[in-house]
Amino acid sequence: MGCACLREAVVRGDMEWGSIPGLVRSAAERYGTTEAVVEGRTRVSYAELGARVERAAAACVANGVRSGDRVAIWAPNTLDWIVSALGAVSAGAVLVPLNTRFKGTEAAYVLERSRAKLLFVTGTFLGTSYVASLRRAATMGCGPGPLRGLPHLEQVVVLADDAPADFRTWKDFLASGDGVPPGRVREREASLSPDSPSDIVYTSGTTGRPKGALITHAQTLRAYEVWSDLAGLRRGDRYLIVNPFFHTFGYKAGVLACLMRGATMIPQPVFNVDTALANIASERISVLPGPPTLHQSLLDRPSRDDHDLSALRLVVTGAAVVPLQLVERLRSELRVDTVLTAYGLSEASGIVTMCRRGDEARVIASTSGRAIPGSEVKVVRPSGSPAPAGVPGEVLVRGFNVMRGYFEDPAETAKAVTEDGWLRTGDVGVLDEAGNLRITDRIKDMFIVGGFNAYPAEIEQLLMLHPDVADAAVIGVPDARLGEVGRAFVVRRPGAVTTADDLIAWSRREMANYKVPRSVAFLGELPRNASGKVVKGQLRGLGPSRP
Repeated sequence: MGCACLREAVVRGDMEWGSIPGLVRSAAERYGTTEAVVEGRTRVSYAELGARVERAAAACVANGVRSGDRVAIWAPNTLDWIVSALGAVSAGAVLVPLNTRFKGTEAAYVLERSRAKLLFVTGTFLGTSYVASLRRAATMGCGPGPLRGLPHLEQVVVLADDAPADFRTWKDFLASGDGVPPGRVREREASLSPDSPSDIVYTSGTTGRPKGALITHAQTLRAYEVWSDLAGLRRGDRYLIVNPFFHTFGYKAGVLACLMRGATMIPQPVFNVDTALANIASERISVLPGPPTLHQSLLDRPSRDDHDLSALRLVVTGAAVVPLQLVERLRSELRVDTVLTAYGLSEASGIVTMCRRGDEARVIASTSGRAIPGSEVKVVRPSGSPAPAGVPGEVLVRGFNVMRGYFEDPAETAKAVTEDGWLRTGDVGVLDEAGNLRITDRIKDMFIVGGFNAYPAEIEQLLMLHPDVADAAVIGVPDARLGEVGRAFVVRRPGAVTTADDLIAWSRREMANYKVPRSVAFLGELPRNASGKVVKGQLRGLGPSRP
């Protein structure tokens, strides 16, 4: 970053830390004895967290990690994830978080594509040995490291007490850095500028090969200072982080936002409704961001009233579909003071728009709010001309939050970002007169029924108004007469007996004819990735329950 930009950052007042390591050190000093992380019986203060991160950074330095090297992490939400990730970044590395839903081949692709030098990996998670999975995927090759198929990967550290002979345990790795003087770690931190890359977030890959969005320290810190301000996160909050750390929402709106405000992190590795309810009650959770399905599950759980949820005060949610009644249920049934919706994507640092506290319930329930400070949002027609308020088009965003580009992929970067800095999101949305954005779909998900554009997310929102529908997803399927028609995949509420014919008949009364699904399939649950997005590719191979 040049001097002019740095001066702007200082004037702005949201870059007091300079870099993520600066944030970690500042949090340790400012919040000292405040609980930073609670994991089961382990309770770590901010001062202790800072010391653990510094030790992990020293180990990275001792093992040859240099500024700009990529360090990957493939593990669920744990204290060790926080320490190893922040330690790597404090050593000057660029963090590459891997999706915990990946199989070995998918993880190996990202490791090779990013040329990661070091990998932190969990042992066994959800019955799967990640180490064994990676070994199977990366045995063929002539690389000198522990995985011959990944020639750039020099070391694999298992976040456990046991590791294969050619890997290292977390304990052994940390001990290897004990001889590194503290001054060397401080020097490494000081060498980072606000414009240094902090992480490469690989897209979910639900529509193709993942691409790595390159984000800087300055972008990250500014974006989540804004997020923390708009959400009203404050010191003393207790934050249940169910959103996966590999996702921007979990790592940045979770871990980094808590470091900014001195909130206590309670990581939950897997979303389980009963575990979440128990955590909210026992740890007096006050903040619970997450996808709509998380909050819907809590509201619908019969055992909900057995738990004291009275400390919960802040919920932030967002997705293509936020059921209109969800906001009111959170307010009326759980008495949550602040419910906000937001929209973002990896290529825009994870945040584009957000509602404001004090917005009307109608705005919060039906939109994702307005552009965050320092950014612009517009909706355009296929021709590129601006779409008037109320007319759907592709959502474009420009501002400090737009990625520096896809890592070592200028061709894909050029497709995604215009010459004048507008990021093509690939999302379809509508702006109202006040600038509030409503996401209606992905461009690729839209289908055309007899000449009419049908947006699955809009149809899904309508289906969610049916009293027997707990969850819904819609795709377009071929039709001889109309070209394409909608097929709905529906999860019934417990005890409901609604049939496909019932739901189709109801839809004909409640929506325009071209939007009405022509077939319905009932599922126990919708296939979702770890970010909460429905993986519609898995639905396309499923037929209807009945025509």
